[in-house]
This record gives sequence, C-alpha cells and structure tokens, in this order.
Amino acid sequence: MQKDEQIIKQVVGIDVSKDSLEVSFGTLSSHAEKELSVSISFSNNVIGFRKLLSWTKKNKVTDTCPVVFVMEATGVYYENLAYFLNDHQEQVVVLLPNKTKNYAKTLDLKSKTDKIDSRMLTQFGLERKFNLWHVPTPLLKDLKILCREYSTITKRTVQIKNQLHAKGYSYKPPKGTVSRLKQQLKFSERQLTQIEQEIEELLSQDPDLNGKINKIAAIKGVGIMTAIRVVAETNGFALIENGKQLASYVGLDVVHNQSGNRERKSSISRKGNKFIRQALYMPAICACRYDKTLKDFYIRLAMRKNIKKIAVVAAERKLLLLIYTLWKNNSQYDPDYLLNKNNHQHKSPLIP
Repeated sequence: MQKDEQIIKQVVGIDVSKDSLEVSFGTLSSHAEKELSVSISFSNNVIGFRKLLSWTKKNKVTDTCPVVFVMEATGVYYENLAYFLNDHQEQVVVLLPNKTKNYAKTLDLKSKTDKIDSRMLTQFGLERKFNLWHVPTPLLKDLKILCREYSTITKRTVQIKNQLHAKGYSYKPPKGTVSRLKQQLKFSERQLTQIEQEIEELLSQDPDLNGKINKIAAIKGVGIMTAIRVVAETNGFALIENGKQLASYVGLDVVHNQSGNRERKSSISRKGNKFIRQALYMPAICACRYDKTLKDFYIRLAMRKNIKKIAVVAAERKLLLLIYTLWKNNSQYDPDYLLNKNNHQHKSPLIP
C-alpha cells in the first residue's frame, strides 16, 4: 500500500446456510485497489457469531471506517446473525437475492460454491452503494410469524375438510376416524380464530399501520389477512426500491428464453418469496371477477394469450404492484379511476 493510500471500505461478506457461515474479509483503498481474504467457516449459531466478531476484529485494518457485514436474505437463516450483529452495534446490509444474482452475472463466475459466494458478497460491498439493514419493528416481526402460522393451519384445515368429505362418501368408515377428524377440524378452526384475534390486537397498537392495511384491504378480493401477509413478509417493503424489484423478490418476474432463432415461451421465475405468491393467488382470481380494472385487464390478456392461467398470474403481479403503490403513497384505491381518467378528472388509480 502506498503512503498516501487510505482504506475507505471494510467489508465482511457472509454466505449464510442452515448450519454454517462462509465468510471473507475485503478492503477498498482510496486508489480503488481491492484486497480479499481467503474465506473461513463458522457455525450458524451464537458461538459461531462470537467467533466471527473476534475474527473480524483481528482482520480489521483501520478504525477510520466501519466494517460492514453483507449477507443475502436467504429464507430465515440469516435473521439470527443479522439481529446479533445489530445488537452489537455493527453495520449490516441484507441484499435481496435478485440483486446478488444480477451482480454475480457481471463477474462471469464459472462455478457456484459457498466460498465463491462469500467473496462475491464481499466484492459487492466494496464496489456498490447500499442501504443499511434496519431491524424490523417488533410488531411487524410478530405479524409475519402469526401470518405464516395462520397459513400453515389454514392448509391443514383444508386437508382435514377434504378427508372428512372423502370419508362421507366412503363405505362405512370407522366412527373413531371420523370423530378424530372432526375434533382436529374444531381444534384448527379454534386456533385460526385465536390467531385472528392476536393479529387484531397487534394492529390496534399501531393506528397508522392499521389505517394503511385497511386501505389496501379495500381492493375487492384482497381482505385484511392478505394485506397483512404481503406487508409483513416484506417488512413494510423496507428493502424494496421499485415495482420491478418487488416482482423479482416475490418470484413474479418474467423470464424470457430466447437465443438466435429459437424462442421458447416466457414464464415467471417463481424464485422468490413463496408465502406472498400463495397469499395473492386466490385474491387475484377473486379480483379478476369483481374488480373493474383487474377484470378488464384479465379479459384482455386471456383473449390475447388464450391461456387463462397466464392471465391470472399477470393479474397477481398487477395486484402485488398495486398493493405496493397504495402502501408507498398511503392512498386509497379508486376502482373507477379509468373512467375518471377518461373524463379528465383523475390521472391515477389512487385517491390522496
């Protein structure tokens, strides 16, 4: 390093998996020279987190700039580490998977391993601008957990109802089996009611959040639970910068498959937050029936593509972006905005 050269960035790139953390350390100098260390592994638990901090202190080059820990939002496996680092006053960056995937393409990497990914994340942190991760509010965190629990129990309830329906048409099923299924159904329904009550109590603690949720739920087909699930899963859209990024995060981004004269059908990636996709599918179908704007959109696309499923998925994406817009602008949805627009009364589907 030259005498007039200074370290302007220090980054720890962390590839997170269920049981382990693959970590590398990198620095960027004022002359734009990068140095990356060999990666090292730690366990994905509190003992590993403490060893990671100790290792980082040993590798730290200067106190003039903070060390930034960069990781990817991989399921729930990154959460404990992110909270731990935040509790120790460390700077944390959590990246959406589509961001790291697009960046990795620019590096022309031939292979994909945990070690390579950790160095890629370190290099990302050294080269790119980023926003620091902020801890979700306890309320949104609890809502996310409750919504996922609600989704799991709802699936189980549907399965039990289907089993009871089948037993009702089978020849002399055992009375004990039917009785147990009915007991399971009552128990599941009671749990769903309890979760709904807990969610209502949480929302009552934050009038602003409750108001924004109710504005989203005004869209026909959406409802309170759908609105809460989308908002909670995205932490109030904290990491989302635009609609395109949101669609990619959820897995509703369009993937084109074309090379030379060969062109295959486009599809959605489905590589994203499955909980939001599951939450939006049935509301999208309902909205295509009862919401004027989405119904017209669905009919036009279904006639053009001649495949109803494609039109439903497109409506699902449109519904997602509409929810994001309403949240971002804190506005109510006007289902007659197209008519109003034609009359030169409004230019937006939103009412301030």
